[in-house]
Amino acid sequence: MHVLYLTALLLTGRMVFAQTDTVAGIPVNYDETRVPAYALPDPLILQNGEPVTNSVAWYERRRPEILRLFETEQFGRAPERGKPTFTVFESATPAYNGTAVRRQVTIYFTPDTSRHKADLLIYTPANARVPVPLFLKIGFSANSLSFDDPGIREGTIWTREGKRVPASEGRSFGTMDVAPFLSAGIGVAAIYYGDIEPDFQEGIPYGVRGHYLAADQAYPADYEWGTIAAWAWGMSGVMDYLETDERVDADKVAVFGASRLGKTALWAGARDQRFGMVIACCSGEGGAALSRRQYGETTAHMIDSTRYDYQFAGNRRQYGADPNTSPVDAHMLLSLIAPRPLLLQTGTTDNWSDPRGEFEAAVAAEPVYELLGKRGLATTEWPGAGEPVLHDLGYLMHEGGHGTLPEDYPVFIEFMKQHFLD
Repeated sequence: MHVLYLTALLLTGRMVFAQTDTVAGIPVNYDETRVPAYALPDPLILQNGEPVTNSVAWYERRRPEILRLFETEQFGRAPERGKPTFTVFESATPAYNGTAVRRQVTIYFTPDTSRHKADLLIYTPANARVPVPLFLKIGFSANSLSFDDPGIREGTIWTREGKRVPASEGRSFGTMDVAPFLSAGIGVAAIYYGDIEPDFQEGIPYGVRGHYLAADQAYPADYEWGTIAAWAWGMSGVMDYLETDERVDADKVAVFGASRLGKTALWAGARDQRFGMVIACCSGEGGAALSRRQYGETTAHMIDSTRYDYQFAGNRRQYGADPNTSPVDAHMLLSLIAPRPLLLQTGTTDNWSDPRGEFEAAVAAEPVYELLGKRGLATTEWPGAGEPVLHDLGYLMHEGGHGTLPEDYPVFIEFMKQHFLD
């Protein structure tokens, strides 16, 4: 619950918030004049102080260094992933009045095929004669609730009470219109995140993290994976399948997610360079927004044990009091996507996710894109709503709040066409 918070002193003693809200008893700043001074780690300076001046040094030294820091200090280290197995239970069924070909595949993430499996839904244009680019969505609802297509297998979802029930008993977050993607020569695919790992504090016995616990473990070690890393790990399993699908151009897969799944899309793209593009919606704190700004949701909010600490490595707790002590920040996460195209999408009123903090992170990631011969935002002026920047590094802000609006999808398609089709 949000309540008026008149005066609060953070544990660091560095910052006072006035006239702000609180969440979980932790102050929230929505005033740009109260953003503290901060210095960002330089993504092109090695931890030993040496500068990175060429692509060889980036790929062989600095990129692995940053990736390891995010693994141990923010998202958690995932186990080595064996090749999943697949069952194609629907191979080529006409859908959407013959404009699409529907394929449905069960992906088994572990040798135990009775558990830890997920249904992947794929639509490709019916008139396609060559493999097509793919918009791959990890979503909050079962596939049958996410598209207006009665031919989709129903599946199951997790309730807020921690029970698995038929998807028809669950909540739909709206259906996605695939027609504009198909008309542009782009396929659409989707998977339900709960099939990889449930999204609640006590969900570990039911997800892939529970499968990989050591015999003497009840919970992952502080440097090991949270649920975001688990979802990203699962998306790499999806990519394993897509590399076998003759209708999909596996070099041109754009991974997409919103909110905590926006963070997932970023981490999936950072860890697995097979993803040719990342589109992250309102990923906010722990995603594309700079933690050091302490605007909207903060690290302290995310690592609170009553909220979302299970989504991250336990080591992240040590940075809640002062995010300036962390060796990483969002711009470094974005730099791990380079040189591949990256589009950040947000909303003007989504202050909790700090849309300006996402823009500032993209500006700070630009030197890495430039080092690798790509074009960053090429501006330090925060664009307004409906003024997308679509370079190799892109930014899109709609008029409105958290999530993706119908007017965002044409921009996604344009971004994909620009990089995958033109």
